[in-house]
Amino acid sequence: MAEAQQQQAQFAIEKIYVKDVSLESPNAPQIFLEREQPQLEFSFANKAQAIGNDFHEVALTATVTAKVGEKTLFLVEATQAGIFLIKGVPASDMEPIYSVTCPTILQPYLRESISDLTVRAGFPPVFLAPMNFDALYRQQQQQQAGQSAETSH
Repeated sequence: MAEAQQQQAQFAIEKIYVKDVSLESPNAPQIFLEREQPQLEFSFANKAQAIGNDFHEVALTATVTAKVGEKTLFLVEATQAGIFLIKGVPASDMEPIYSVTCPTILQPYLRESISDLTVRAGFPPVFLAPMNFDALYRQQQQQQAGQSAETSH
């Protein structure tokens, strides 16, 4: 009975924290006089690593750049990270946890960090749209499968 319990997969959130944050407003204060609607550009990155004793760090980074023409209003980048206890999960099953489960947990915190930073910089809040990490992961898997098929021909 004890052996069966040991083999059962475990997942727990140990810590959620802001790992890195950067805010630039290179054209302030003049940029605050602009009346045009800025163009926003978004990019995301996800990084995961085992840190020992069944603990894993997953870090989700968002970069938001706001421009009016060629002038940058602001560039904000935040990395929201978490330490997760992941035990009893085969190595082959870790990728979906790193790419879907953990980022889904981290994204609301990242959204809040980005919004808070833009407001503190004197701009209206930027609200990142919720992301479907499961769909993104499946799309990435399909692209990789397609690339593998092309290389084998």
